[in-house]
Amino acid sequence: MASFALTSSSLSFNKSLPCLKPRSLSHLRSTAPHPLPFRPNLPKLSAVSPLLPRFSKSKITTTTRKISNFTVKASASAASPSPAPTSSTPASPPWQGAAMKPLLASIATGVILWFVPVPAGVTKPAWQLLAIFLATIVGIITQPLPLGAVALMGLGASVLTKTLTFSAAFSAFGDPIPWLIALAFFFARGFIKTGLGNRIAYQFVSLFGSSSLGLGYSLVFSEALLAPAIPSVSARAGGIFLPLVKSLCVACGSNAGDGTEHKLGSWLMLTCFQTSVISSSMFLTAMAANPLSATLTLNTIKQTIGWTDWAKAAIVPGLVSLIVVPLILYLIYPPTVKTSPDAPKLAREKLEKMGPMSTNEIVMAGTLFLTVGLWIFGGMLNVDAVTAAILGLSILLVTGVVTWKECLAEAVAWDTLTWFAALIAMAGYLNKYGLISWFSQTVVKFVGGLGLSWQLSFGILVLLYFYSHYFFASGAAHIGAMFTAFLSVASALGTPPYFGAMVLAFFSNLMGGLTHYGIGSAPVFYGANYVPLAKWWGYGFIISVVNIIIWVGVGGVWWKFIGLW
Repeated sequence: MASFALTSSSLSFNKSLPCLKPRSLSHLRSTAPHPLPFRPNLPKLSAVSPLLPRFSKSKITTTTRKISNFTVKASASAASPSPAPTSSTPASPPWQGAAMKPLLASIATGVILWFVPVPAGVTKPAWQLLAIFLATIVGIITQPLPLGAVALMGLGASVLTKTLTFSAAFSAFGDPIPWLIALAFFFARGFIKTGLGNRIAYQFVSLFGSSSLGLGYSLVFSEALLAPAIPSVSARAGGIFLPLVKSLCVACGSNAGDGTEHKLGSWLMLTCFQTSVISSSMFLTAMAANPLSATLTLNTIKQTIGWTDWAKAAIVPGLVSLIVVPLILYLIYPPTVKTSPDAPKLAREKLEKMGPMSTNEIVMAGTLFLTVGLWIFGGMLNVDAVTAAILGLSILLVTGVVTWKECLAEAVAWDTLTWFAALIAMAGYLNKYGLISWFSQTVVKFVGGLGLSWQLSFGILVLLYFYSHYFFASGAAHIGAMFTAFLSVASALGTPPYFGAMVLAFFSNLMGGLTHYGIGSAPVFYGANYVPLAKWWGYGFIISVVNIIIWVGVGGVWWKFIGLW
């Protein structure tokens, strides 16, 4: 009977897993424990065969040969296995710590800069903080550890060396923007969990899903339409479009971390991020720091940039960028799935299968409308974007749509909060310590001494203003530190003041596309983990060149036409 039990269980196991590779019966026997403590008189297969009228001996043998990766485990009553051979030297566990070469490169960067003689006009704390900041940036690029760990080590180094006090190093954890970004990930969890994200995603696919490019453009122009009404690019990206884009990616079989990122997600995340930067530059109310540019313009040249003036000047180059940038990314970083003619039909079938909206979906949708409404009209009610997001999350927690345990499990949200707040703190104190002011004055003296035409001088100033954003984790911080100085020098060198102010204001948004921390939407889309950091920075630089060409070329002609210069 033991032989019969073994044979029948082998047959049923093989039947349930037909993909198993074949092996011989001798292998099956070789896996049995040896020696056996007793050897009962078992019937021969011929004696058992009447019990199996539907199988001949040859069929049983053939079926048994199909068994693969199967180890016979004898029961305690039948046999006890021999002890497994033990290795004299147990294998050591894999290394769980930092990647040493990137870590050493990061430390070396900081150490070398630390001991470089401090330039005239720069304080020692400012120079030391710059060394730590650049070492942290190198660590974030090379990633010897996760980003949050690298940033925390940078803060630790600044406190250990007395470059910053503890309260100064961790001051940005009270800044609203990192928290708004973290809250965005919790909203995304609600979208996915309730199925509302999938429902909206299938609606988009049913309308535009016959091609990846059409799907991308539908998202790009939807975001641009919302931009003038929602003055927080972080809120637009995190509260509305990140959940939607993630749902679209999942619906199309493109997930982060399983090798399917390039199906759709990598291109779509990068495209939505780069175009969010463009839409922010198109309207005075599309980004929180834009009114600061207008205020500084008024203080510097005594001219006002109105909402209509801003939109009229930005609309032509902005629309060209919104059309060209997704197409260029589609060519140089293409999704592997480009056309899906059956996708709209399948999406409609999925929608029918989902049926009417569930209670949790209705709560999620109502919370979203409430939050977006507060983002749009919160200024009238004195409710800022973070407060609105906390109110929305509170509703989701109270109703059970999202649980606090799920929020705690959003590791990406907490990691993003950590590294983004750390970079904001260090970049902010670089400005407070006077390093940015010194840099601005140095650039001004250099460009002013070249004796060039105002067009070339302004071009150099714009490039230096633009690419110095690698040192900033906030558009508002960059504008506050450098806008007035660069506008003043540009005007002194002959640049039409109003024209110079407009261009610097537009570029104060476009430069946010350089890094994964340069503008509020950057950590949101990068945190989805669809695009590696090296590619994010590389394509960020390429698109920055494209945007500069479009806004200076097409924009320059348009601005001449409307009389800005």
